[in-house]
Amino acid sequence: MQMKKWICYAVGYVFITSGISKLVVHDFKGMFANLGLPYPELILFLVAILELSCGLLIASRMYIKQATPPLILIMIVAIILTKVPNISSNGLLSFAFEARLDIVMLILLFLVWKHGETRGRLSRFIEK
Repeated sequence: MQMKKWICYAVGYVFITSGISKLVVHDFKGMFANLGLPYPELILFLVAILELSCGLLIASRMYIKQATPPLILIMIVAIILTKVPNISSNGLLSFAFEARLDIVMLILLFLVWKHGETRGRLSRFIEK
């Protein structure tokens, strides 16, 4: 049980800090624009809000089953858009190095989702 708490805290921390950074650091606007996505500023804002809110939910261990799928999707898209294109130019070892945090976070998200609670904490007390 303690291990699950610490994993939730760690995963939450990564996404909370990532979401806040995307909202306050202006370099992310250029990075999202360079990805060729439509409406890059809107997508950046939505990703930042999702990372922040879902990270907070996971860190507080509430609604984990609902908070992890959006983050899993964000991580998969991030790997596809930012890491996979480098395989052809820099090789597989470079991809493995550059994508290491993304892959670890993806694995941790799957573990948190698999072992997460379905409802929020308050609902347990209300039902009793």
